Amino acid sequence: MRSIAFALLLWMMSALAGVALAETPPVEKAPPLLGALHDVDAWQGFKKHFLTDTGRVVDTGNGGISHSEGQGYGMLLAVAANDRAAFDLIWGWTRANLMVRDDELMAWRWESGKRPAVADMNDASDGDILVAWALTEASAAWGALPYGVAARRIAVEVGRKLVVWHGAHGATLLPGVMGFSAEDRADGPVVNLSYWVFPAFARLPIVAPEFDWVGLGRNGLALVEQARFGSARLPTDWVSLHGAQPRPADGFPQRFSYNAIRIPLYVAWAGLGRQEVYTPFAASWHGQGAGPLPIIDTATGKPTEWLGEKGYAAIASLTACAADGTRFMPERRRVHLDESYYAVTLHLLALVAAQMRYPSCLAG
Repeated sequence: MRSIAFALLLWMMSALAGVALAETPPVEKAPPLLGALHDVDAWQGFKKHFLTDTGRVVDTGNGGISHSEGQGYGMLLAVAANDRAAFDLIWGWTRANLMVRDDELMAWRWESGKRPAVADMNDASDGDILVAWALTEASAAWGALPYGVAARRIAVEVGRKLVVWHGAHGATLLPGVMGFSAEDRADGPVVNLSYWVFPAFARLPIVAPEFDWVGLGRNGLALVEQARFGSARLPTDWVSLHGAQPRPADGFPQRFSYNAIRIPLYVAWAGLGRQEVYTPFAASWHGQGAGPLPIIDTATGKPTEWLGEKGYAAIASLTACAADGTRFMPERRRVHLDESYYAVTLHLLALVAAQMRYPSCLAG
């Protein structure tokens, strides 16, 4: 029944797109997300520490706020853990509290104790993409058509409002509807390469086949290879595409920091890129050495501070695995639930990505 329902979803999505099923772009065969999170105790711990009984994912390292990114991560992890009850809880809160704009995108930030709890109606494209991807995976996993319909509504808005399909640097994903385009900024468009959720782009054609998601991902990977700044040859969190070559965006610290560390996570999760794509990241992290990951000033190539929580270092292990097959050290497989939301979440996502794409790296 599940396969029949999903086939019906594919037909319905194509009909909504106004194209024949035979003309639907081929969808890359990706390993299943369902069941990819094997650490049951870690998932239960995530829910205990970061998920309220109403479905709000709490960013414990950022004043207890919630955001579309965190809701999307929670929904993806729920599918990976095959926990439909948790998925429905998180999606229900997201729909009720973040889908408050006059379109199908989400307000990016929600603050407990403030009224209104949503003070900024701008969206964040990575949060929109993560939620659309999670809904797509949930529809495939559990044969539920309403998830797929909701995924399509969000994905279509992303394709219409957040992607500049024919920009000077090719298809470009804006971080939000407002504030980042060439019309909004003198150095615009400004992008955040960690908002390119590469594994999602192989799956969104299921629900919104009229957009070239695979091409968007291909162009994002090219930008990752071009945005190599300073002696460390690392991208900054925020990058200007005004001019012939990418450069650090004005008004932001020239740092490879909390945002940009997700770039190799997403590239590896999608199974993309030559070994050379991972080399600057792996070099800055000394492979998967035991120490914490640095935040790097790209102008000097030197660390400015350290990401002391152990969860972040799982991304270094995933990067080394994708680059040359290096196995995760046992310490990197154990999730430290006493750490902050972001560190724990990235650790879990790195383990899910490894299980889906490079399971041999988790052996032993």
